[in-house]
Amino acid sequence: MAKPNEFTDTLLREVAVTAAKVGWEPKDFSLLAKSEEKMKLILGMLRGTHQIKNTKGAIDCDEAPHVPYDLTIEDHQKCGVIKFSFSKVKRYLSNKQKEGTISFKNLRQELSGKKILNANVLDYLLANQERIPADWREGRIFFLGTTYRDSSGGRFVDYIYWGTHGWYRRNYRVSLGFSSLDFIALFED
Repeated sequence: MAKPNEFTDTLLREVAVTAAKVGWEPKDFSLLAKSEEKMKLILGMLRGTHQIKNTKGAIDCDEAPHVPYDLTIEDHQKCGVIKFSFSKVKRYLSNKQKEGTISFKNLRQELSGKKILNANVLDYLLANQERIPADWREGRIFFLGTTYRDSSGGRFVDYIYWGTHGWYRRNYRVSLGFSSLDFIALFED
């Protein structure tokens, strides 16, 4: 076990700088410093023995989302911190999708001015699968607020779908268009 004098001023300064970048305040450090239990939980998370779950349903849609293997973020539409509630989430289906297929470009134009949910919400839902309503098990739910590129220039978005053993995440090449099974996740304030 480390001794307190092994934590150098330089190391502690680095922690403070990083903490400030992600929104920590001095009062947060004070709460942490006074709680051995919170310190144990954070240490467990760092060492991979514990998970931190968002219990209040607040999602920071401005932070960087999970990036799928071999992809890079092309566009990430930030929409602030949202208090997630399924009563405020709508599964959108364009009339053009009901008739056939709509292109990504046309769908994005149709959704202009609407709050399109990004991959941060998808990450939250996968971590809290018990909260996803049963009626979402039909079709695929897309999170168009985050787009990715692969090394050949292909564009992708992420979606979730219900499978044999639960919910799964996949990425989808947007050049394929969107059909009547492809719902878009929107947030209504």
